[in-house]
Amino acid sequence: MTISDGTSTTPTNPATADAAAGDGATPLTIRPPTVDDGGAMWRVARDSGSLDLNSSYSYLLLADHFSATCRIALLGDDVVGFVTGYRLPADPSRYFLWQVAVDERARGRRLAGRLIDAVIDEQPEITSLVTTVTEDNAASRRVFRRWSEDRDATLTEVSGFEAHHFPDGHEAEPLLVIEGFRN
Repeated sequence: MTISDGTSTTPTNPATADAAAGDGATPLTIRPPTVDDGGAMWRVARDSGSLDLNSSYSYLLLADHFSATCRIALLGDDVVGFVTGYRLPADPSRYFLWQVAVDERARGRRLAGRLIDAVIDEQPEITSLVTTVTEDNAASRRVFRRWSEDRDATLTEVSGFEAHHFPDGHEAEPLLVIEGFRN
């Protein structure tokens, strides 16, 4: 998992998010995605410059099949951020966060954390968040560290996907586990 936004987080109710972005007059809205949002999610990921870009088809599937565990952020009608993830089939109390990205226009507003909040706050059955982050991705690690601190949670790092697991020379992605958070 990589992240394209190095902002910190503060728990907030995304349904009543009052932070305006950009011009100061356009409201920021967070909601579950629909299949119609999949293409825009792909564009945000592509334009981030730091995410592993998946096929556009995968973003369509995530928006359609996993909308309960994904969220998008809209500035007016424009998708400016997203979080994708799913509850682990073997343990639905664990949420695997796949990707979170924030468009340049909406950075600096703690939006990455607010997107994560939107998923976690609406599903009290989720008791832990897991994700993978490369060791050199300081921005991602900062977001997850701050999110766990804001939630009075414990963040631990364990072995995840090793470099030899990837057929294309990708670096290792250790697993970050956040547990004991306030929900």
